[in-house]
Amino acid sequence: MNNNTKIDFIYLSEQDMIRAGVTDMLGCVNTMEEMFGLLYSGDYRMAGPNNDSHGAMVIFPADSPFPNMPKPTADRRMMAMPAYLGGNFCTAGVKWYGSNIANREKGLPRSILMFTLNDPDTGAPLAHMSANLLSAYRTGAIPGVGARHLARKDSKVIGLLGPGVMGKTTVAAFMAVCPQLDTLKIKGRGEKSLSTFIEWAGATYPQLKVIVVDSVEALVRDSDLVTFCNSCATGDVSAYPVVERAWVKPGAFLAMPAACNLDRGMEGDDIRKVVDNTGLYEAWHEELPKPGHRHVPLLGVRFLDMVDEGLLKSEQIEDLGKIIAGDAPARTNEEEIIVLSVGGMPVEDVAWGTVVYRNAVARNIGVKLNLWDVPVLS
Repeated sequence: MNNNTKIDFIYLSEQDMIRAGVTDMLGCVNTMEEMFGLLYSGDYRMAGPNNDSHGAMVIFPADSPFPNMPKPTADRRMMAMPAYLGGNFCTAGVKWYGSNIANREKGLPRSILMFTLNDPDTGAPLAHMSANLLSAYRTGAIPGVGARHLARKDSKVIGLLGPGVMGKTTVAAFMAVCPQLDTLKIKGRGEKSLSTFIEWAGATYPQLKVIVVDSVEALVRDSDLVTFCNSCATGDVSAYPVVERAWVKPGAFLAMPAACNLDRGMEGDDIRKVVDNTGLYEAWHEELPKPGHRHVPLLGVRFLDMVDEGLLKSEQIEDLGKIIAGDAPARTNEEEIIVLSVGGMPVEDVAWGTVVYRNAVARNIGVKLNLWDVPVLS
């Protein structure tokens, strides 16, 4: 029996994460594709009774007698997102998610994230890492995985709503898997975010022609890949940005990791509706008041509301993991329109966090910290 009780782990700052490869988008897309295989086979666990929950969120009341208690302002989130992932990863972890849109007034990102990676047997920490880039890249990589399997191979034009962090990583993922892309249409709310994004795009992808448009319709029309990466208050579904069937070109692929609504034409049976994990949306459907789309503005939640309303059969909602595994068809012709709902899952953080952690160990990156040599209480 091994009686060595000493536990060390590494701390990885944001710069350490970069040195360990967190911004390698093609590597992240490939890792997410491997993760989907494990998701489809069932070799994973997330929170909740059905093992598919997005996480556990602290809910703050609108009126509190405690003056220091945070208010439920826009994008106010404090959330734990735990998961286990098997296969070649065989690790567990949890992302702690703190978010407040007012952070931007302080020069901070809207969200400040940390991730802890653990040995799944003992629960001992392996690493504690800065997770803003980890989360941004794994989120952007999912539309890239979708595009690899569901977009037309000759896709040339991206339409992007929301030129922020998620917009950058989603464009990076599209560029990693669709080599013929040459045009990027963007719509944003502020001049500062637009100019910052245009500067980034010019430096990172000089082959892209960047066009600023002034409407969602102009963004969607003639685009081969469409993605909404905007932030939006929940509750009023009519305020979510909408996609109308008349705007969408034949053969378009739409990847939606943010608030979105569809008109009746886009909700029709001829539009393929894919989700990144069927169980994730079923968990939300069980947890949320109805209609769920008011509370979680993602299209996959709307799809299940449509089932409740008799507008869609549950078997018409397709699973990306099943498509990747080859048990369901990918794109079947050049004309079909495919919509992918991207929900975000803690297994993605575990997958990419594990790869980055192993890179850091191999390259001697990070600061080694000691938990204990011998625990005082055991």
